[in-house]
Amino acid sequence: MIRIALTGSIGMGKSTVAEMFERAGVPVFDADAVVRRLQAEDATLIAAIGERFPGTVSDGVLDRDALAAYVLGKPDELTALEAIVHPAVHAERARFLLNNRDKPALLFDIPLLFETHGEDAFDKVVVVSAPADAQRARVLARPGMTEEKLAAILARQTPDEEKRARADFVVDTGADLSTTEGQVRDILACLGLGADS
Repeated sequence: MIRIALTGSIGMGKSTVAEMFERAGVPVFDADAVVRRLQAEDATLIAAIGERFPGTVSDGVLDRDALAAYVLGKPDELTALEAIVHPAVHAERARFLLNNRDKPALLFDIPLLFETHGEDAFDKVVVVSAPADAQRARVLARPGMTEEKLAAILARQTPDEEKRARADFVVDTGADLSTTEGQVRDILACLGLGADS
């Protein structure tokens, strides 16, 4: 089994590229989606977050915006949040691996791969990249996004240039979708993975 990590800075098109791999038959573990689901459904996790971050949970429901405001630009608070969330995510990842143990390849969508020094757990690293102006336009078009939030997020992320240098493969999402799809097909072919892997 080939374990592929997919990463890239905010607004680079990771979700779009992950969908392309999934359509080609490669199961995808989306760390962000798992976190969102756990923060919506896991009562034990929600309670632990509420206890550590007062005012973020009401009637058993986590206010993700309030939590984001709590940790934005505060590394110690973010570390505390990660200490609560990461064990649950790791358990979900172990379950995903078990459920897909017969597949020739798996893709793990991990936004902060290099930042958390997780790249050694994978056979190949794919970095999704786009020109800085395209990235900025995409991110600022998101609901609730501000220049301040974007700056805080980018400050936490390894620079795009460094990610590209450390990648086994780079997918440039600055062009049209068909060009991006072609790059994904090329990666799959390079890894010996055809359609319906």
